[in-house]
Amino acid sequence: MTGILADLGTTMIVASLLVVLGAGFVKGAVGFAMPMILISGIGSFMSAEMAVAALILPTVTTNLLQAMRHGLGHAWASFRKFWRFNLVMFVTILGSAQLVTRLPQAVLFGLLGTMIVIFAILQLAGWQPSIRKGFERVTEIGIALIAGFFGGLTGVWGPPTILYLTALDLPKAESVRVQGVTYLMGSLLLVGAHLKSGVLNAETIPYSALMIVPALIGQLIGLRLHDRMDQALFRRLTLFVLVIAGVNLLRRALLG
Repeated sequence: MTGILADLGTTMIVASLLVVLGAGFVKGAVGFAMPMILISGIGSFMSAEMAVAALILPTVTTNLLQAMRHGLGHAWASFRKFWRFNLVMFVTILGSAQLVTRLPQAVLFGLLGTMIVIFAILQLAGWQPSIRKGFERVTEIGIALIAGFFGGLTGVWGPPTILYLTALDLPKAESVRVQGVTYLMGSLLLVGAHLKSGVLNAETIPYSALMIVPALIGQLIGLRLHDRMDQALFRRLTLFVLVIAGVNLLRRALLG
């Protein structure tokens, strides 16, 4: 090993591989949470910059598998069905990203985390949100604006998206595929952004590439669990992971 891989040492690399394996498993089972797990896990023994570099290439790869698992035709159908949501969200991300230096991220993480935890716990307790007939488009655009606003400012747009898909009560296979399409587009934007920022460079690319294999192994194992879950269990597990995601956002708000 040369460069940054040699500098990290065997212990750090093995620890990284194990974290990525676990993150891949969760992503395979419920369709999301990989960046959250990688930032929290790898960020606990490496710099935040290295944790971000580590997640970029495995995130793109696992999102591609998730989006295309049932074929290009199904992926395209999911994209067409939610094109308006994705378009509004990503335009809003580009716009709100310009405000990132003007608004305190701790407050934003706190607001987003609190919203996610409350809504997820209410649903776990039995509350079933529904979208009023005739307000489907307004709701879709409204939630896309919220997801994009927080996404541009904090880099986190997955949880509001998942809350929306959960409210629609999509079949689990379609929900995961829609997430895959959305996250794939976002992760490709992330690659371009961090090639420009310098986080992804000649030294960190080999480290990120090394994480692809354990991420895919974990995802494939998680997909086996996903296929065996019924719709009700999938919904509960998704909400449970959302609670963890929300608590993690609150931790970032309070501790940084």
